[in-house]
Amino acid sequence: MQENLMDKMVSLCKRRGFIFQSSEIYGGLASTWDYGSLGAELKKNLKEAWWRATVYERDDIEGLDAAILMHPATWNASGHVTSFKDTLVDCKGCKKRFKVESVKGKKCPECKGELTEARQFNLMLKTHLGSVEGEGSLTYLRPETAQGIFVNFQNVANSARRKIPFGIAQIGKAFRNEITTGNFTFRSREFEQMEIEFFVKPGDDEKWYKKWIDERFGWYISLGIRKENLRKRPHEKDELAHYAKACTDIEYKFPFGWSELEGIANRTDFDLKQHMDLSSKDLRYFDDGTKERYIPYVIEPSGGIDRSVLAFLVDSYREEKVRDEKRVVLGLDRRLAPVKTAVLPLLKKKPEIVKMAKGLTADLKKYFYTIGGKVVYDDTASIGRLYRRQDEIGTPYCITVDVKSLEDKKVTVRDRDTMKQDRVELANIREYLGDRFNKRKA
Repeated sequence: MQENLMDKMVSLCKRRGFIFQSSEIYGGLASTWDYGSLGAELKKNLKEAWWRATVYERDDIEGLDAAILMHPATWNASGHVTSFKDTLVDCKGCKKRFKVESVKGKKCPECKGELTEARQFNLMLKTHLGSVEGEGSLTYLRPETAQGIFVNFQNVANSARRKIPFGIAQIGKAFRNEITTGNFTFRSREFEQMEIEFFVKPGDDEKWYKKWIDERFGWYISLGIRKENLRKRPHEKDELAHYAKACTDIEYKFPFGWSELEGIANRTDFDLKQHMDLSSKDLRYFDDGTKERYIPYVIEPSGGIDRSVLAFLVDSYREEKVRDEKRVVLGLDRRLAPVKTAVLPLLKKKPEIVKMAKGLTADLKKYFYTIGGKVVYDDTASIGRLYRRQDEIGTPYCITVDVKSLEDKKVTVRDRDTMKQDRVELANIREYLGDRFNKRKA
């Protein structure tokens, strides 16, 4: 199954409304993706889980939502204008473009044609502000969210009255003119990042670097990723970014191989020092206790939302035989599942059952709105097919209203993972579900 798991995942994502090719009716735009109704819910739930773990459950991190467009000088200070480049070659025959490191020899890997001389291409996407295009109006779509945090370091520290060590967290879009794309949503030109810049006193950076590696590794496991499919990979010295003292990737074993989910980097004081030099603003931190002024070091956990969504989908996918029929299940953690509960009337032609089922759906929608989650009503197929449909999209619980429900005021609740069914009184259904959604997976 591993060999064609990605094909199955791409098919499921389109069929069930998780992910679509962007602009598909026009032939699509390469390496850009739209999240459908279920994909939008899954992505939202993942972001909320990250925000809850990094901002709400800690007392040393503040949130931020910086603009996508920034002053062009930002990218000079960060080094992106001069250093954020790929060395590429073009094929004179098939016109395809390749990274130099992916080409062996001097022939095109596709058609064996002649290659051009290597040239450097900046990965930032350019745009222009104002009504007239020109050098003065040139700016960029941000290639990372980190710089929005760095330029707001003092704003957040002062307004939130924060003392070091503390962090700033942000979720947001970033854009890169990637040449080598593919593997579905793993590498795309428009993507979403979840990043923390954690500011520490120089000398304390190695301690916090190790803490954040363990913290972030544990987060993926806490939401259901199997530990055997995760690993920590420290960067070799020759692959470190120009700003990094050290970096460790958290990698996931995708069907196409081990690849990065998140990087935790020790960025030292590089970014604040660069912005301080170019802007002529004093970005040093003043320590009231020691009466020192210094430029903080920064530990950066930086993960991709889109890559994480793909990893959680792949990791939760399973096929099994039930009564000689194939059952496809997304065993997503309850907190991530796009639909929390589905209400299914056993006989849609019986008005009393439909009325009870729709009334229960309306009641549960109000309840799950307060704790976060989507509830659906479905009567478009037989009960067996409805169960399989909900299994395939990861719905943890299905509630069936039947003829007996009209008499005993009880409904049948079916668990996605065990397929066990409990008969529960309508009056206790909120408490029953609440207990299970508040209980985290072991």
